[in-house]
Amino acid sequence: MIDKNRTYRTRDGREVRIYATDGDGSGSAIHGAIKNFYGWVATVWNPDGKCHWGAGCYGDPTPANDLIEVCPRHKWVVWLNIYGPESFTSHVSREQAEDESDEERIACVRVDLDFCEGDGL
Repeated sequence: MIDKNRTYRTRDGREVRIYATDGDGSGSAIHGAIKNFYGWVATVWNPDGKCHWGAGCYGDPTPANDLIEVCPRHKWVVWLNIYGPESFTSHVSREQAEDESDEERIACVRVDLDFCEGDGL
């Protein structure tokens, strides 16, 4: 379900604004606009985010005009103190990993995380 409080783009990457999600049930429930090189073009979509025929889709209800949710991305670095195949502790810095390690540690590994909010849930 499309939510006007979330961020969307078109399938081909153009910026989208959602103004309302409670339009009529005839296939134009979602009202908003797509940004192109001329500016903002009023558009309507079906409740599932597919562009409605002839309504700002330039007569072309192709998948390129469909809505895709943009999820926030996160990039973090963590340090893992490895103690064995099933034992490790995570830390926000190398210094913290060093301070909180003990003689059983066999490695200290930097891990670069790049993920979309909600991945794996």
